[in-house]
Amino acid sequence: MKTFHKIIVPVSLGALGLVIFSSYSVGIPRGAVAVKNFDIKKYLGKWYEIARFDYRFEKNMDNVTAEYSENSNGTVQVKNKGYDYVKKVWNTSIGEAKFVKDPTEARLKVSFFKPFWAGYNVIDIDDEYQYALVVGSSLKYLWILSRTTVLPESIRQRFLEKARKIGYNTDELIWVKHNQ
Repeated sequence: MKTFHKIIVPVSLGALGLVIFSSYSVGIPRGAVAVKNFDIKKYLGKWYEIARFDYRFEKNMDNVTAEYSENSNGTVQVKNKGYDYVKKVWNTSIGEAKFVKDPTEARLKVSFFKPFWAGYNVIDIDDEYQYALVVGSSLKYLWILSRTTVLPESIRQRFLEKARKIGYNTDELIWVKHNQ
């Protein structure tokens, strides 16, 4: 019984610490500022992923879209879909997003694997909510989104310049193909 307690107590405390830490890992990179006067109703709907950094959840993915819809409890359903061109299969994942504080500030936390949450910060968006620059909690995560598969060059340059000023290495962006 003593051996059991020697194992279960540290493991339980470690798991609790991980849950608490992951729940608060929803920051915003230094120098990035979330959009104020954000209107989630205008943001809802389908977005095409134009560019991103490579990371394991979207490895080998093209034709990536994100669809946002309002849940009855006030949270936002996030439905990501993309085509794995290596495995030749479509992948879909569904998550949930919540505002970190004020719903008029574009700082959200998103979870696809509860209780783990990640930062989702809209740091630039045009007046018509057609193009968005989104960053995670660190300089490892950045997305450029558009309501269509085409991004105007002026918006592209605006977003790249803003990302570089914050410290993102935009040379490492993957420009997503939309051909299916």
